[in-house]
Amino acid sequence: MIVVAVVAGVLLAAIAVFAVARSRQTSEAVGVLSRETRSRDAANTELGAEEQLTGQQVEKAALLERKNARAELVVAAKGAPPAAYVPADPETLGVTRRQFFNRSIVLMFGLGLAGFGGAAIAFLWPQVSGGFGSKIKVGLVSSLLADIRAGNGYLYKAEGRMWLTEYPNGAAEKAAATYSPAELSGMLAGHNLGLDGGIVALYQKCPHLGCRVPSCVTSQWFECPCHGSQYNQVGEKKGGPAPRGMDRFAMTIGADGSLTVDTGTIIQGPPIGTNTTGQEAEGPHCIGKIKAHG
Repeated sequence: MIVVAVVAGVLLAAIAVFAVARSRQTSEAVGVLSRETRSRDAANTELGAEEQLTGQQVEKAALLERKNARAELVVAAKGAPPAAYVPADPETLGVTRRQFFNRSIVLMFGLGLAGFGGAAIAFLWPQVSGGFGSKIKVGLVSSLLADIRAGNGYLYKAEGRMWLTEYPNGAAEKAAATYSPAELSGMLAGHNLGLDGGIVALYQKCPHLGCRVPSCVTSQWFECPCHGSQYNQVGEKKGGPAPRGMDRFAMTIGADGSLTVDTGTIIQGPPIGTNTTGQEAEGPHCIGKIKAHG
């Protein structure tokens, strides 16, 4: 056992000595040249005076040179003064990132407001090129009367959202005592132009809750399908929950006998009980039963 322990100790000591020697050679970057290399260097005539140096001496000289170069670099880095601060030229710098984003946000917000404002103005601005909200020249009174009669007493004009019906000349006196001059211009056109009747321009909406009111061919009245309000052929209320007769538009008659309807001027319909034409239902109702109001 003692012999085994001695042999193991010797082996460990040998391994330790070899490791220390190997580490020293690695740190110093010094190696051992082979016999073949040394003989080849001795035969080289281009080495000149360096042929007298051994390989270890050359390697040590190179290692020393590298160490000196690193030391010079460290000293130069430590001794160099800091560079002086030079402010950037504002024209070269332009805008900062924060300024760019702030200005972009403000610009986009402004464009959004401008677009919304333009849309609101366009929606509220009265139309002057034709269509609902403007003055519409619908045609000669004589031609319109012919079209109304061809349509069983009714003529619809979609561009003005209106119904055109005939107003009888025999009710002119009652009309003059009930309606405004803006309405009478068309209603009395028959007397003024020597025709068989005048014209009423009625707004298509029911005064109750705004439903579109169609005509009823059988009763020859306007009858609202929403809540059953009923009006005679000239828009005077005959029954239902509506608070008044159908609203109407202002009208003018031109020198050539043409009718112009101002759809931008809506005149409230006549009060409940107005019945200038005396027209009663001429047949079955299209919407429920009539409930008379005084």
